[in-house]
Amino acid sequence: LSVASIEDPVVMSKIRQNLREKHARHIADLRAYYDSEIQSLKQQLESSHRTASNEELKKINQSLADRDWCNLCVLNRCDELDAALNEANARIKALENKNNLLEKQVAEWRERFCAASNSSKALQERLEETRCAHKEKDNTISRLQSRLRELEEAFEKAYKLSDNKNTRLQEESRMFQNLLGEYESLGKEHERVKDTLNTTENKLLDANTEISDLKRTILKLEAQLKQVEHENALKLRH
Repeated sequence: LSVASIEDPVVMSKIRQNLREKHARHIADLRAYYDSEIQSLKQQLESSHRTASNEELKKINQSLADRDWCNLCVLNRCDELDAALNEANARIKALENKNNLLEKQVAEWRERFCAASNSSKALQERLEETRCAHKEKDNTISRLQSRLRELEEAFEKAYKLSDNKNTRLQEESRMFQNLLGEYESLGKEHERVKDTLNTTENKLLDANTEISDLKRTILKLEAQLKQVEHENALKLRH
């Protein structure tokens, strides 16, 4: 038999059934043989009762006793082999149940590992998107800061050139206040983006930790599965 045939539950069930049938036929043949021997000896004893002497009767009785003892030993040995076979079948059934349970656990942990991997990938994509948005916000803030400096310089120049141009100064002051408000709004948005980025990075770390735990659990379950398969092979060879 090949290794694949031995690992097939249907093939193993047929093998055990054939072994049980052969064992039962062997025991039945032994019992029939010894029963016929005993019957033959009894007939010989009955036929020799009339003609045999006392010494011959003693020898025949001793021979019958010896054969009865041998028959009893053989029957006891058959019972022991039958009990051992039943015990081995029960052990093989228990190992098969344990093997099936471990396979289900491995499949379940693999599914959880795939789900965690997909979640980790999604978090990484969201993290990259958040980083890109954060970079764009930083660039916008840098441009606004440059624009603010330019306006400040222009305001200082205008203030030096003319102290009487109040209208123009008020307009520039209003523009300056608007820019300051926009700058503050962008600063708050920048802080919110930073908080979101930190939260996403923490989630990614938690997902990576969970993935590592799942990998270790899968390796442990696969090791237990290999051990059970090794025990199954040893039991089958026994």
